[in-house]
Amino acid sequence: MSMALKRIVVVGNGIAGLTAADSLRAAGFDGDMTIVGDEPHAPYSRPALSKAALLDADDMTSHQLPASTHEALEVRGVSATGLDADRKVVHLDDGSGLPYDAVVIATGSRARLLGTGPKTGGNAGRCDGELTLRNLEDALTLRRRLTNRPSVVVIGGGALGMEIASGCLSAGCEVTLVAHDRPLTRQLGPYLSGVFVAAARRHGLKLAPSHAVDLRSTGGRTADGRPLVVLADGSTIEAELVVSAVGDAPNVEWLASSGLLTNGRLEVDARGRVRPGIIAAGDVAAFPTKHGIQRVPLWTSAIEQSKAAALALVRGDEAPEFDFQPYFWTEQFGLSLKASGFLPLAGAPEFLEGDPAGGPALMRWSHDDGSGTAVAINKRIPIPKLRRLSDTAPLVASPTA
Repeated sequence: MSMALKRIVVVGNGIAGLTAADSLRAAGFDGDMTIVGDEPHAPYSRPALSKAALLDADDMTSHQLPASTHEALEVRGVSATGLDADRKVVHLDDGSGLPYDAVVIATGSRARLLGTGPKTGGNAGRCDGELTLRNLEDALTLRRRLTNRPSVVVIGGGALGMEIASGCLSAGCEVTLVAHDRPLTRQLGPYLSGVFVAAARRHGLKLAPSHAVDLRSTGGRTADGRPLVVLADGSTIEAELVVSAVGDAPNVEWLASSGLLTNGRLEVDARGRVRPGIIAAGDVAAFPTKHGIQRVPLWTSAIEQSKAAALALVRGDEAPEFDFQPYFWTEQFGLSLKASGFLPLAGAPEFLEGDPAGGPALMRWSHDDGSGTAVAINKRIPIPKLRRLSDTAPLVASPTA
């Protein structure tokens, strides 16, 4: 090992913390390990919350993950409030402290709200009936609200907003989506955006002619008013339920006095290290890419970051650097998309299989350096085949939203 490690504290029990803990064990760490999580639940799949979980049967099981193998002490329902890097102690909101030899920072991110900025947890801090979908409580709340088939406005045209809109439509609701640009253009590019917008319209999704700038209530400050979405052109949309999907913010406030932040960001090196004995991974961490140091809040990115960082904590410079190869998927409006490579994509694709007019298709976008991005639409295209196509040459990063 790169240093004598007897006690490791993992702060965050999402997929990044879980993967880091399992990877540390796999790399040979056999000392004491404690995982701290502010949620009372075992780790679960966040992507499932906006996909199958909204439409699960009463037992709602699609978000569940296999049992962990790390055999760590799990402290759930407790938040970290500070990190003393000199004394090597993580401070918790119950007044206790956890000493460590090494620490893994995997506190993830939280949803933003349209009118009030980042929220602190659950749907706390929402304004005028605004909901978000970030954690399990959010999903349960939304599921309960959808049982009465309310009229819904979804704010945000990214993958999460479109998945929420799709789920609400499938639940029998009338749904309007409000976004700055045509949905999914910033995430996928114009061609694939067109494919999904066409499918969304076929399923009955309404698109607002202008983006949202504010939320109000038809009852003013009274509790009985409905949410009122104010658009940039001055018009309004009234709905029984408003769900925002307008981005996320990394959970770094608890590190404010730690000396670990750079211009408010938690930056790591190519092996996930903040400084000796401190690594970070997942949505909270900004790491080196071909387009500079940035966060990439993707599920698979969090997993691969955590594996690389855990190995670096054990092996030091002998561990390989993190080689970011994005993999993205979404399920909405009857379509399933899987993409291996950097997004968004410009221009039209090369069709390798399938019908350009619709139906199952396997596509490739070629880049100037000879690399490419492979995209499969419809579940009939196996993932291994998709990955072989995109791994034929190095990929070059493109900005992602």
